[in-house]
Amino acid sequence: MGRLDNKIAVITGAATGIGKATAEVFAREGARVICADLKEDEMKKTVEQIKQNGGEAEAVELDVSSQDRVMEFADHLKEKYGKIDILFNNAGVDEQGGKVHEYPVELFDRIIAVDLRGTFLVSKYLIPLMLENGGSIINNASMSGSAADLDRSGYNAAKGGIINFTRAMAIDYARSGIRVNSLSPGTIETPLVDNLVGDRQEDMGEKFREANKWITPLGRLGRPDEMAKVALFLASDDSSYVTGEDIKADGGIMAYTWPGKMLIEQDEWKKDTE
Repeated sequence: MGRLDNKIAVITGAATGIGKATAEVFAREGARVICADLKEDEMKKTVEQIKQNGGEAEAVELDVSSQDRVMEFADHLKEKYGKIDILFNNAGVDEQGGKVHEYPVELFDRIIAVDLRGTFLVSKYLIPLMLENGGSIINNASMSGSAADLDRSGYNAAKGGIINFTRAMAIDYARSGIRVNSLSPGTIETPLVDNLVGDRQEDMGEKFREANKWITPLGRLGRPDEMAKVALFLASDDSSYVTGEDIKADGGIMAYTWPGKMLIEQDEWKKDTE
């Protein structure tokens, strides 16, 4: 018996990274997974892998920032399945934009459109498919929604909005049997991080990982499968009395106020991560 047997789960941004890992975990736990993403080729690979492992999955091309496309997606789900049980609003983009006075308006608008507005649109049009039977919604936020980053104010605004939007949704739908929580990952080894700072083969990418390695109390970046397991907890009945919460899975970064002694005794602190 799987923890999600007979459940229908929708995951946006399911082609790579956290979304891909979560689709695989949900399928292993018995859910039929609808993978929605703009990266059609990679998404199809995710679905094929799930099917090869004995799971059930479907790929649907979706731009979460388009109201028309999201409405069409909701109609497709209603016609084919009649309901859904789990929604993981995972789709998101990020890019450094500079200080606020330098920040490109079009970049700010794009991040808000995909990360925050996309979460709103998908929730708005898919929640009616959960009202009769209840379910679980997980919104992918970030530790960057609770604290700020240099040169990334658009991302900070979007993810901070998602965290509080999650609380609003939780209140709105608690009496309908729909639980709503957000997942706030730390720095995770995903293509998004590669695009933001470079992969391990690039100098800046390696420097970024080394910096995160010692500033993160657990001494490493997170893995997509670790985030998928947190999402599984929130999707399953194991979290039946949890709603309106932001669950941080960040290796301990948000546990301290400033890295004072870690900076002062940098060499000694870093030894523990090697």
